[in-house]
Amino acid sequence: MELELRHLRTVRAIADAGSLTRAATVLGLAQPALSAQLRRIERVLGGELFERGRHGVRATALGELVLERAGIVLPAVSGLQQEATRFARARRAGERLRLGGTHGPLLGALVDRLARELPDTAVTTRASWSERELADHVDQGLLDFALLGTCGSAPPPGPAHLEWREIALDPVCAMLPDGHPAAALSEVDLAALADEAWACVPGDGCFADCFTAACARAGFTPRRMYETDTASCAHLVRVGRAVGLCRATFPPTPGITVRPLAGSPLLWRHLLGLHPGAQHPDTAALVLTQARGAHADTLRTTARPPLRASITPAPGVD
Repeated sequence: MELELRHLRTVRAIADAGSLTRAATVLGLAQPALSAQLRRIERVLGGELFERGRHGVRATALGELVLERAGIVLPAVSGLQQEATRFARARRAGERLRLGGTHGPLLGALVDRLARELPDTAVTTRASWSERELADHVDQGLLDFALLGTCGSAPPPGPAHLEWREIALDPVCAMLPDGHPAAALSEVDLAALADEAWACVPGDGCFADCFTAACARAGFTPRRMYETDTASCAHLVRVGRAVGLCRATFPPTPGITVRPLAGSPLLWRHLLGLHPGAQHPDTAALVLTQARGAHADTLRTTARPPLRASITPAPGVD
């Protein structure tokens, strides 16, 4: 018998469980079968791996050596399997780009540009409220690129080995009903909205905390926050039940006036995420260029100029 990966997993399971009985339950084996398998593994390795006692098992010196090596080999093999799966999916995809994004017009504008730039490439999309889910899909090879955002200089979501390219940095704006007194202003002080209820779309980043902190700096605590989909958020603003928070790319909407917050107390960083081992540099550069163009196109339709700001890049952001 030769040593196999499954044998290392068995040894690891016994050590983690602390007893053959518990390990057999975890592995779905009968205890006698697991004991026999352990004896065969020990014969291959030349000695006992565990000392048996009344309170379970304890690794011998040889067992500690095997467990130490298994701690290197098993994660390495798992990483190899993930990389191979990601590579195979990318090869099967052929002339295809799989994009993921959160709510907002930027994803649609990017698809439009890519369809014109790459007419022979099939572009598919997947939407999610969760930035972390999109980042995980890029990591798993289910998406080629993720189009999402972070609050200010907050770090991007997902594993550290993903690459993030900055598309643009925008102010977060206030959505007001057309008849609101502040709608006549060119920009609105956050403190002037202290008595309002608020509405915004959901997400799993730190935006809610950043908004609460900005309100605290302005001297108040938000009295109510409606977290809902984009259409419901716009409806609540239009009928005067709340003022909303939106990105600068929010499209013109009847009954709603969008104004920047004075001093830009909240910022939104648009990011393009990719796995560095799964994308050709030329493809990544092209998609980034088109994403930046899509952002500029979207801003032109809003008649709101882009923010010019200089802040320290978040970790992992180019």
